[in-house]
Amino acid sequence: MLYPGPRMFTGLVQQLGTIRSVSPGHQSRRLLVEAELDEVARVIGASVAVDGVCLTVTGSNASSFTADAAFETLRATTLGHKAAGDLVNVEPALRLGDPLGGHLVSGHVDGIGTLVRVEERGEARACRFELEPRLARFVADKGSICVSGVSLTVNVAHDRSFDVGIVPHTLSATTLGQLSVGARVNLEVDLLARYVDRLLTRSSAAGGVSLEQLAAAGYCQPTER
Repeated sequence: MLYPGPRMFTGLVQQLGTIRSVSPGHQSRRLLVEAELDEVARVIGASVAVDGVCLTVTGSNASSFTADAAFETLRATTLGHKAAGDLVNVEPALRLGDPLGGHLVSGHVDGIGTLVRVEERGEARACRFELEPRLARFVADKGSICVSGVSLTVNVAHDRSFDVGIVPHTLSATTLGQLSVGARVNLEVDLLARYVDRLLTRSSAAGGVSLEQLAAAGYCQPTER
């Protein structure tokens, strides 16, 4: 059974899918993704995150499903550059009662990032991703971020980039293990950070909640003047 309302994900990729075909089109494209989803997860109208992008199932069978990517999705995410044979991270939408193992992810990509540095750390990797300045304010040390559908913890946040550590299981179970420097990824910032920023922006303009008040209550660090 599918539940009404916004679809949510966790950033815990359930399987690697393979794009088998991409229908040509400028305003929209239909993707055929080879992935084995259960019957509930692949009914027509169900939501599935493909590389972190929430798509709607338009057709399916036991081994694959189709979904349409419209003009804004093609422009704002990496799906506009996908081709037959590409691997993608696949996660069906959460259902009531499912465990939340990563962090709440909407599947609404905020921007595209670029892998700019990779360091091998034994079987794990330390990676640095560059992101647009407008998104950097939403990324914090030890906070959460979704990279191509994968929930990761930020080790260090910089002005124009952030560092993450990727464990061996994630490297083998997702497309992140195949990335090389220069690769582009879909980024979704933490939902809480997005709404707190919006609240602070509006409240400050109206003379409401300030950073100083939040700091006094213990919700953030005091700002330096």
